[in-house]
Amino acid sequence: QVHLVESGGGLVKAGGSLRLICAASGTIFSINAMAWYRQAPGKQRELVAVITSGGITNYADSVKGRFTISRDNAKNTVYLQMNSLSPEDTAVYYCNWKIVLPLGDYWGQGTQVTVSS
Repeated sequence: QVHLVESGGGLVKAGGSLRLICAASGTIFSINAMAWYRQAPGKQRELVAVITSGGITNYADSVKGRFTISRDNAKNTVYLQMNSLSPEDTAVYYCNWKIVLPLGDYWGQGTQVTVSS
């Protein structure tokens, strides 16, 4: 059984930075992609950033140039470095792993990011 745990959220002033961490427990043989999503109050969950097994990254237009997704395969961990944060980035951030073996679509419990103006 794979279990994802996020950390690193918190309260930060506009212009500040945070680094989110998503660590997986359990035995994982093959990963398709790792991603970060966010959901603000009253809004739908949206994709923020994704990194494929081949290392290809993609970002939502709203975070390009400010956020960076990266991973450490040896530690089964994915990161989201968030710089130049604005109040519009306030949301619960979730990590999502699409795993080939064991097959599954796994979600973390979410971590709150609040950016004050």
